[in-house]
Amino acid sequence: MTASVHNPDQYMYDFKHILTNGRKKIGLLVGAGAPVSINIGGETSWKPLIPDIAGLTKMVIEGLNDEEREAFNLLKEDISDSNIELILSRVRSLAEIIGKSKVHGLDAEGYTALSEKICHIIKEIVNQPLPTGETPYSNTISWINGINRDHAVEIFTTNYDLLLEEAMERVRTPYFDGFSGSRAAFFDPSSISSNDLPPRWVRLWKLHGSINWLTNEVGEIIRGMNEGAGTMVYPSHVKYDQTQSAPFSSLFERLKNFLLEPDTLLITTGFSFADAHISAKLDECMAENASAAILAFQFKNLDEECFATEMALRRPNISVYCKDGAVINGVKGKWKLGDLPSRNWELIRNEYWNDDSFILGDFLQFGKFLARSGGGRCITEPTSYLQTEVEVEQEVQSDDE
Repeated sequence: MTASVHNPDQYMYDFKHILTNGRKKIGLLVGAGAPVSINIGGETSWKPLIPDIAGLTKMVIEGLNDEEREAFNLLKEDISDSNIELILSRVRSLAEIIGKSKVHGLDAEGYTALSEKICHIIKEIVNQPLPTGETPYSNTISWINGINRDHAVEIFTTNYDLLLEEAMERVRTPYFDGFSGSRAAFFDPSSISSNDLPPRWVRLWKLHGSINWLTNEVGEIIRGMNEGAGTMVYPSHVKYDQTQSAPFSSLFERLKNFLLEPDTLLITTGFSFADAHISAKLDECMAENASAAILAFQFKNLDEECFATEMALRRPNISVYCKDGAVINGVKGKWKLGDLPSRNWELIRNEYWNDDSFILGDFLQFGKFLARSGGGRCITEPTSYLQTEVEVEQEVQSDDE
């Protein structure tokens, strides 16, 4: 049988070139896996700056009182493969329908209170300051500041935290997030659809809201000083419905418009593609605009990144780079290194390849790769080897032969 393989050197040469020349319209989609890559524990005890869904579920349970925890755990037992998203969905459903009846010791009022408590705990967990020194966030901003670009870099994120804002403010990088004003900054939907700001201004679009967004007395979303409960699209079954209202609808429209522009590239990091309402939008736009592309850098192996790989197998303009292989041009294959294309290439290869694995699915490594791809940085001259076609195929014997 014939098995397809992909040579990471070829793709990384092309990718580095795109990052360096600044002529392409580039967007970043930063997901929940990004802050997980930052260790705030010791050298022997890994503690992520903000936990993943499993860690978030555990911390929410620890923050509940005995009565709330008992109801939470009983709901958890009722749901197979439960996590905080599924449980919060169930809590909100019960709050809407059971009235005075009791389920696992709580009535509708009790589940409403439990829902609010869970959201408050989530806000407390994600409200973390960016550590000082080098971080993947600071490296990402360093790359943005280091290139002379024709188009502004647009950052889309599903995260509620303020880590990107902190990274940009520390180095005085101007950015625009759709709000105007100071004490109670108001959201301006008309500014979202225009490109009037200079290219050096980063566009930051928080698709699920932020811990410093608030609802004022007339129901409008404003941006405050990180006080109050925050206005966020919490993980639950109503995520899609929530994103259809202002200002989220404007931000999703911006994502769509960006992807429908000619010659655009969206790079995803820390994003699992499990958010159906976002993945559907990406899929729809890639089907409509063949000149746009998505490069998805995934942390796990191919077989564990089913949401991303299934979409890439369907859309050839979506490429998925995993630890052990990739889906490129609709072809799924394992990584296979070739000979070094030049005597200097091994240093560059070490930026994306370690211990027989592709490592840019880790936001920590991805940030370093970006920072090293600044506009003033020299890279190895292209060779005929690097300019060959992408596909490399290898004849292998099947196990049955």
